[in-house]
Amino acid sequence: QVQLVESGGGLVQAGGSLRLSCAASGSIFSINVMGWFRQAPGKQRELVAGITGGGSTNYIDSVKGRFTISRDNAKNTVYLQMNSLKPDDTAVYYCNAEIKRTIVLPPAIYWGQGTQVTVSS
Repeated sequence: QVQLVESGGGLVQAGGSLRLSCAASGSIFSINVMGWFRQAPGKQRELVAGITGGGSTNYIDSVKGRFTISRDNAKNTVYLQMNSLKPDDTAVYYCNAEIKRTIVLPPAIYWGQGTQVTVSS
């Protein structure tokens, strides 16, 4: 089995910062892309940022210059540093990873349980 466990969410005032972490554990052969998604009430889940195994990153326009995604491959962990937070960033944040459990199995997508981020004005 594979698990993704997130931490670091919470309540912060506008302009503040939070750092989310997501650690993958279990039977893991390799991890390709890792990413952070978010879902606000009444809205669809959207990709916030992604990072490949080689470190290439992408972001949605609304977080560019404010959020930074990074990963520690030795720890199977992905991070999201969120600065200059805005009330519009309020959402449940989910991490996601494309993981091969063995050398022969095809990769599969796994999700964390979600962590609430609330930004007050």
